[in-house]
Amino acid sequence: MRLSELAFRTPATVTGVDDAAPNDAIARRLRELGFVNGEAVEVVAAGPVGAEPLLVQIGFTRFALRRQEAARVRVRTAAEGAGAPTHDAARDAALA
Repeated sequence: MRLSELAFRTPATVTGVDDAAPNDAIARRLRELGFVNGEAVEVVAAGPVGAEPLLVQIGFTRFALRRQEAARVRVRTAAEGAGAPTHDAARDAALA
């Protein structure tokens, strides 16, 4: 699922960011801002005109993203990931 498709206030986990082209500056910037595998994310609100931009929260930080930018971020909801280990569970297993 894409972040642009995520319902409001639905907790999800980032699974990756897709590059639209080689050396995609926007995808690289999204990763630098914290949109990396395992991070919790949710769509908080949307703008009044065309539901754009999206107000997205990752960690304790909020960003306004265009839908085109949010579509580059792959996410997994708890319902989609049922039975799959969470980021923290995988880390704990590696430390054990």
